[in-house]
Formats: sequence, C-alpha cells, structure tokens
Amino acid sequence: MKLPIFKLEDYLSEREFFCDIMFSGSDMESFLMQDIIKLANPDVLNIWNNLKLEYTLPLGNPLLLEELNKKYKLNSAFENICTFTGAEEAIYAALNTIIDKNDHVIVLTPCYQSLRDIPKQLCEISELKIKFENGKSFFDLSEVSSLIKSNTKLIIINFPHNPTGALISINELNSLIELSRKHGIYIFSDEVYRGLEHNKEDKLPYVASIYEKGISLGVMSKSYGMPGLRIGWLAMQDKKTLKNISNMKHYLSICNSAPSEILSLIALQNEDDINSRNLNILNKNLILLKHFFQEHKRIFEWFEPKGGCIAFPKLKLDLPIYDFCEKLRLKEGVVLLPGNIFDNNENHFRVGYGRLNMSEALIRLKRFLHSENLV
Repeated sequence: MKLPIFKLEDYLSEREFFCDIMFSGSDMESFLMQDIIKLANPDVLNIWNNLKLEYTLPLGNPLLLEELNKKYKLNSAFENICTFTGAEEAIYAALNTIIDKNDHVIVLTPCYQSLRDIPKQLCEISELKIKFENGKSFFDLSEVSSLIKSNTKLIIINFPHNPTGALISINELNSLIELSRKHGIYIFSDEVYRGLEHNKEDKLPYVASIYEKGISLGVMSKSYGMPGLRIGWLAMQDKKTLKNISNMKHYLSICNSAPSEILSLIALQNEDDINSRNLNILNKNLILLKHFFQEHKRIFEWFEPKGGCIAFPKLKLDLPIYDFCEKLRLKEGVVLLPGNIFDNNENHFRVGYGRLNMSEALIRLKRFLHSENLV
C-alpha cells in the first residue's frame, strides 16, 4: 500500500518546532515528567525506580491494561484492550486488519488524515462532510443511511471532533449504533479528546462499551497533554478481531517503551487531577478566544466548539488562508494550520487553545492584523 504525503504532519514538522508559538496545537499543555512522577503512589513509584529497560509485553503492561479497563469495563483487560505506540499506530494496525479491497467505508470528514487516507488506499470510501451554519459546525448523521452499501464494513467517527470541536448527542450516537447493528457494520470511534467536553452532560459513552462491534481509540497525547509518551490503545468487545489487530503490531513497534507505560499508568491513576488542570486551562483560554473573535468579527467567523482543545474558525477576507498563515508565521513566529491541510477550501483554519501561551498568541495575531492593515 502506497500512502500519500501526510499533509498535516508534513506541514507541522517544517514549522511547529521552529516557531515562537504553536497556536494550532491539537493537544493540551504538556506536563513535565517530574510532575507526573510526583503523583505516583508508593507501589508504582517503586516500580518506576526499579524499572528495567527491557522488552515489554506486546499487548501492554498488565497494570496499564487493568487501569485502562476501569474506563471501558469490558470482560477482560487482556483480551479486549491492546496498547500501541501512539494513536497513529493503532489506527494503522486496525484499519489495515479490518478492511479488505472489496469493502466500503464511511468516514466523517474533515478528519485526521490517516482516518480517511488509509481506508482510501484499501477500498472504496464515502465521506460525510461537516456542515457550517449560524456559527455552528455539525454532522447530519441522518445522511449516513443513504451512504450505506451492501459491502459497507466500517464507519469512522471522531468526537469531540478534530478540527472543529463538534459533538453529537447521545441520541444521535445510539441511532448510529442501531443503524450499524442492523447492517453488521463496525464503528471505529476516535475518542482521543474525550474528557475535554465543555459541558459534562455532553460526554458520550465509550463506543467499545456499548456496541459489540465498536472500537474505541484512546491516547495519552491529546486530553492528557503527554504526546511525548507515545502511548495509545484500542478497546473493543470483539476479541478475535483485536487479536488480529495486535498481531499487526508485531510488524510495527512490537512493544511499547517501558518508561512510557509506567508514566501513563501514573497519569491514569490521577486522571481527575489532570482533567481538572486541563479544563481550567481550556475554560480560561476559551473566554479569551471568543472575545478576540467577537472583537474581530468583520475579519473572522467563529464556530463554537463543544469539546476538545481545537476550533475551526474562518477567515472572511479575500485572502487565501494558506497565505495568511504563512505571513503570520514569518512576521510573528506564530503557527496556525490552514484548512487546506484538511482538504477544506473555504478559508477555515485550526486554532488550538489548550496551551498556556494563549494571551501572547492573541497579542501577536492582533499585531499582525494591524501591520497588514486588515483591521
């Protein structure tokens, strides 16, 4: 399988690490490793201090698997959950295992590129595109039924959604599950932003927990703010399929980093404290961000996110968003992600509001607007 250039990763790899401010980050403010270790209970701290840098179990550290299963409450942590080197490896392994050339896949777009382009290289796909109306972004899931074919194998969803922060209701999710159950379709649910819903009532259940053909994707990178750990996982009730997916991992990373597994275990055991810290950052930043876009509503159109730490506003000026972002980076050292990277050509761009440098980012963006005589 020959994959196309990963436009998002290619774009950011040339800019993210060579700028003053990453204003399009898709993750929360990262933690210092020493701050995570301070959270360890005595037993886990003893494991950390005596950790051997040897191969780890391919499925993942048993303690980590058990901790993860406290979320999903599946029959067996060792048969229903498998860890991976980040979410990307999990996506690659799962989609390559489940999809055959004669299958059909439905993908909600825009999305993280591998969720669309891996299936696209393997079989026929149909895209259900997001809609933007009256300051809101949303998916009309009632249209899914019209996309289903006799060979539809999989529906790929992502909520809270990247790059818009959109969410669906529990009723919409249940309807999608019933439709999928009727046709025997898997649902691959990217849940890497779960826990960052702006209203607790909007939090959806794990798809793996409520649907026998549901697959839940999680990672330490986004909601937890620990992308450097490179620990992701899949949870599902279908033990046979998960076994096949885990066998694909043998051709990829084989196993995880031993220190990363223990640091992830510590973080998961202290999830409430981590979530509280992260939601505090989000709430403060979202107030600043909404005020900025209200102040500059002649230039930008704001679409209110419901979850996650990203939003997808629109530049209303007669200026290509790619050029706008490049000028901002060169003049102010601030990186925004143009919507073209998501194959959106309506002048949207992704902004991240999970970092502590939000105030400085907005100061520089405002200064740029004035220097370019755009206000």
